Amino acid sequence: MNRQTRTLYFIPYMLWIVVFVIAPIILILYYSFLNIEGQFSLENYQKFFSPVYLKMAISSFWYAFLITAFSLLIGYPTALLLTRTKHKQLWLLLIILPTWINLLLKTYAFLGIFGTYGPVNDLFVFFGMSAQQLLFTDFSFVFVSVYIFIPFMILPIFNAVDKLNPSLIAAASDLGATPLTVFRRVIFPLTLNGVKIGCQAVFIPALSLFMITRLIAGNRVITLGTAIEQNFLVIQDWGMGATIAVFLIIAMAIIMMLTGNRKRGML
Repeated sequence: MNRQTRTLYFIPYMLWIVVFVIAPIILILYYSFLNIEGQFSLENYQKFFSPVYLKMAISSFWYAFLITAFSLLIGYPTALLLTRTKHKQLWLLLIILPTWINLLLKTYAFLGIFGTYGPVNDLFVFFGMSAQQLLFTDFSFVFVSVYIFIPFMILPIFNAVDKLNPSLIAAASDLGATPLTVFRRVIFPLTLNGVKIGCQAVFIPALSLFMITRLIAGNRVITLGTAIEQNFLVIQDWGMGATIAVFLIIAMAIIMMLTGNRKRGML
């Protein structure tokens, strides 16, 4: 393929990036400097560093961390187990299938599952326990979020483990390494890139959740994503909503840089 042909194919890609990535970011940055009256001001940035929004930012990072941590704790062993099953591609497909269902439908399904007269509380009553208020709690919010995001953690880890050379594990075992040592010194370091990609795929969207916080947590969990929705749709303060979005974009860029793959230069 000559240079002219490569340039021709490159033009649609650049147009897509400019129209759907760069232009929206510039627009968000522009609106962030406008107050609620539409006048140019730094008021929104001053407001963001107030205790209310800083507490909201800390809460967002904390819940995103919890969701990512639980997804990793469940997803990594699951990915390891899948690579050792007979029909691993079929099992992987069954795990990915729920991602094809609309997010809103899955969230509404849990309203029934965790409801006062739902199957979970029916199970509690069957075993002689009283019905519990499961909805509108931190537990339900984290549980549903982990359920929704865990396929995005399992898939990259599965690919990393599946590509792992089995002879390396066999060699480590032959040299006297225990299973725990093999995992710690061989398997995990060689699949770390898959872990990083999975953490990116879970942490970044979990940082800006808003629909699950409203439906499952009942607004008891307030995140930056919820604040953006409220400022744009309820208060109609687009400037403040854009300011929060700017800080989210910066936070996501930092996370991607910290978890990105770094190639070591040769000495």
